[in-house]
Amino acid sequence: MHDPNSIPSPPTPAELPRTGRRGLLLGLGAAAGGALIGETAKAESASGGSVTVAPTPKGQAGQGERQSFYGVHQPGIVTPRPAHGMAAAFDVLASSKEDLVRLFKTLTERAAFLMQGGPVPEVNPLFPPPDSGLLGPVVEPDNLTLTVAVGASLFDGRFGLEAAKPRQLARMTRFPNDALEAAQCHGDLMVQICSNSADANIHALRDLIKTMPDLLAIRWKQEGSVPVVAAKDGPPENARNYLGFRDGTANPATNDQALMDELVWVQAGQGEPDWATGGSYQVVRIIRNFVERWDRTALKEQEDIMGRQKMSGAPHGGKSEYDEPVYTDDPKGERTKLDAHIRLANPRTAETRKNLLLRRPFNYSRGVAKNGQLDMGLLFICFQRDLEAGFITVQRRLNGEPLEEYIKPVGGGYFFALPGVLSDKDFLGRSMLEHI
Repeated sequence: MHDPNSIPSPPTPAELPRTGRRGLLLGLGAAAGGALIGETAKAESASGGSVTVAPTPKGQAGQGERQSFYGVHQPGIVTPRPAHGMAAAFDVLASSKEDLVRLFKTLTERAAFLMQGGPVPEVNPLFPPPDSGLLGPVVEPDNLTLTVAVGASLFDGRFGLEAAKPRQLARMTRFPNDALEAAQCHGDLMVQICSNSADANIHALRDLIKTMPDLLAIRWKQEGSVPVVAAKDGPPENARNYLGFRDGTANPATNDQALMDELVWVQAGQGEPDWATGGSYQVVRIIRNFVERWDRTALKEQEDIMGRQKMSGAPHGGKSEYDEPVYTDDPKGERTKLDAHIRLANPRTAETRKNLLLRRPFNYSRGVAKNGQLDMGLLFICFQRDLEAGFITVQRRLNGEPLEEYIKPVGGGYFFALPGVLSDKDFLGRSMLEHI
């Protein structure tokens, strides 16, 4: 008899193509850590799509758009960012190795189905329905991706995984401008859910909660969106954040496999556990924007704080969004302030290349705070193969920047995005669980 908790041997990575390789050309560079308009290096090309450019309208046909679930890497990392995203953190309720294996196998099964889509099974109406019904009798994939990552607390000794913990994975600690709220931080498990519609994301979340009530309890979630912009001639337009500036102008070129291996994907021999090869460190930050204060700030001051022109997105001294900021002839910061966000985030030197990272942020709006101000901001998400060299180093450079007067990180956490699922005989976390 087949043991449902056994861990099968999957095909080798060489037997499968990498996922998410859609010939999408982005700007070369990465982005800011805990703040808003992360900047990096020169855009290699302004043609093609990218992780961070504004999505275009999909219409009804877009509901059938599918991303591949299987591959060496998980979807939802280099996959072009759709209009809606969600970060959902969970506490793991499993109490044994067998339950933990069942959890990850079930996550794999549900993610694979939801990303593919299909009809909802019919059951006896005297029993609870197998699906929430939010999407009707047929679940459309709607460009959905689910990306599963683990937090440091999963390696706390409950499951014998201590020796398998990624080397740099830890609880997110407070930076000087943070006001972290415990109820919005950390988690054993992070599921990033992205699609063309908010309903598809909520449907997926409810599916996971319904399917695994004895294995998972939701800890916190944050939804976000990206402005949809009509397609037009010329370079793709990057979406604007709630401060009105284009966000993600310079992000690493995800179709450059060597660059992704250098910046995003953990490599063998990097000092990480063997099972972590092909995964990536994920940072999630909920960053509130004080938009009322920002809207009353002079335009010139806003642009000096950012280091870019608000309407065009061009750096100071440039004419278009994709022009490369130049600092070598501006040592005193007369053109671009020395403490401008883009200059601190990436000084654009050979030494700081190792600090580049891949951004995947969404705007969020969640009502009104107790003080009567709008509670809105950025669901910041980024990926990198080296957490210390990536987000943490960049954020330290940003500590004390003028932008801090207008933003306040309030939640999030550090996670490790698992390697991909190679085939229907494999499952999320298989190689990690072999260490138990």
